[in-house]
Amino acid sequence: MNYLLFPRIVILCMIMYSCSPTSVRTEVLVVGGGASGTPAAIQVARLGADVILVEETPWLGGMMTAAGVSATDGNHRLPSGLWGEFRQKLYDYYGGPDSVFTGWVSNTLFEPHIGNQFWNEMANEEPGLKRIHGFRPVDVIKLGHQVKGAIFENSEGEKLKIEARVVIEATELGDVLGLTGAEFFTGQDTPENPHDNHIQDLTYTAIFKDYGPEADMSIPEPPDYDAREFECICKQVCDDPERNVPDCSFFLNYGELPNGKYMMNWPNNGNDYFTNPVPMSFSEREKVYQAAKNRTLGLLYFLQKEAGYIHLGLADDEFPTKDQMPFMPYHREARRGKGLVQLKVEDLIDPYNDPQRAFYREAIAVGDYPLDHHHGKNPQAREESFPSIPSFSIPFRALIPEKTDGLILAEKSISVTHLVNGASRLQPCVILIGQAAGAAAALSVQLNVQARNLPVEKVQQVLLDANCWLLPFIDTNPGEWAFESLQKAGLKGLIKGHGIPYKWANQTWIYPDTTMKVSEYADILEQVQANSSMLLLSAVEDNPDQLVSGKLLFESVAEISGIEITDSVNFMNEFESRGWLEPLEMKHLQTNLSEAAAKKEIIWLLDQAFDFWKK
Repeated sequence: MNYLLFPRIVILCMIMYSCSPTSVRTEVLVVGGGASGTPAAIQVARLGADVILVEETPWLGGMMTAAGVSATDGNHRLPSGLWGEFRQKLYDYYGGPDSVFTGWVSNTLFEPHIGNQFWNEMANEEPGLKRIHGFRPVDVIKLGHQVKGAIFENSEGEKLKIEARVVIEATELGDVLGLTGAEFFTGQDTPENPHDNHIQDLTYTAIFKDYGPEADMSIPEPPDYDAREFECICKQVCDDPERNVPDCSFFLNYGELPNGKYMMNWPNNGNDYFTNPVPMSFSEREKVYQAAKNRTLGLLYFLQKEAGYIHLGLADDEFPTKDQMPFMPYHREARRGKGLVQLKVEDLIDPYNDPQRAFYREAIAVGDYPLDHHHGKNPQAREESFPSIPSFSIPFRALIPEKTDGLILAEKSISVTHLVNGASRLQPCVILIGQAAGAAAALSVQLNVQARNLPVEKVQQVLLDANCWLLPFIDTNPGEWAFESLQKAGLKGLIKGHGIPYKWANQTWIYPDTTMKVSEYADILEQVQANSSMLLLSAVEDNPDQLVSGKLLFESVAEISGIEITDSVNFMNEFESRGWLEPLEMKHLQTNLSEAAAKKEIIWLLDQAFDFWKK
């Protein structure tokens, strides 16, 4: 039987009739159908490669659905790629941006089951994407230093073996990474202790529902309940008038979802829970997860008993579980692989500071969330300082293990430091990391090369074609005529963004509508083209601070391109035939040659004429 053509039949046979084919084969295997794995698999399929996605829970979307963290953090003004597609589905379903701005913690809140529905709809549109639920990885298939697939097991002990040319690690805790024997880090690691125990607190969230003022949804006291855990969580249950705590209604509105529901994911005297499940067996994890569940049930019990919210109860129309709780906890941290590069805080603070670490050149995903850690339930964790950062990019090589082939890292297992994980772990950024991993995996298959040997420009172009930001230039958007050229110019270091730490939504600006001095233009042109323009050199010599006019821009490009400049009509006709005047702004500049050209006009024309990818 051809397992690549008939994977569903083979899997059904294995599960229902216990037949034992040697393996199921596919081109790309994605392990984990979470916030990173699902977009990774979708992107692989969109590029025409066959992909199997294996997810332990019945849902897709991971932390933002199966774990119930349906209040997204970050990238509100950077709706890049599949994150933007997913968010638009929410807008269409609920009735626009204001309809999902229901709680103050996020601009985009939704019911978890709706998020799962949309991820499934997007996956269902891809015939090359096959999904298997209910299995978790227990081993990997390796040949030397190359990962060739994985072995899975379900709760009944049934085994599933999948061979693949490329495996994407998208599990919640980096379990595939751990099975490969590749180097990784955990917690507040140091060179002396790379596997530190002090990872961030997890949270077993819950979705509460308002059943109306007459309802009594009181629950019995959960095991290990301790009211002191939730002391002064909000003003009405706080006996200390000196404590600065929010009003209980404000506390609940934190994660208010559409349709009278509340996401409960509150750190201060709330339901965070410290444990390190990374090195644990699956059975050991289940025990600590139940303790984390009890913490959250204790919070509900406290609110009902002490604050009088007996009309609040667990939502009965969210999770199809026996206890109405999410399928899994919200993990903020996992094994972090040792990649070809490791992204550090210094790289986020100033990406242009160290020429040896110019990781902006290989950017494949963007984020704008600040450094934010949850260590409140772990008194042994070291105190940390969190400098302000602008918005940032993730470099491609942070997804590539240093010494292991056939494996691409995604989710929260990319090669970043413990501190950087505090910004890169959030849902939109993780979605984009997954999309980039999927693009790299598909290209690796199609070009028959290891991911580490992929030209990064090919990965970047796929992502640009998918309406992704690669650099977080907040003042230019996919679909705008100069967007791609400005991104490419930034990736090549021809122009540099201006980063601004800003509250909980950091920024980077490129100022595309500003003008440019002839000296600045000459510096860019020198990097792009070895041939110089005598017209431009003369202009720089006469007055380096004068602004680049439309006339100087067009004539200097024509001169270097070998287009004869007998009169303005002559070479403008040639520009027109080459498509260099297609945008309305360029046509306007053509008819107003004395005007100063904008940065986006200069960059766009240089890219059309000389192609920044060739630089």
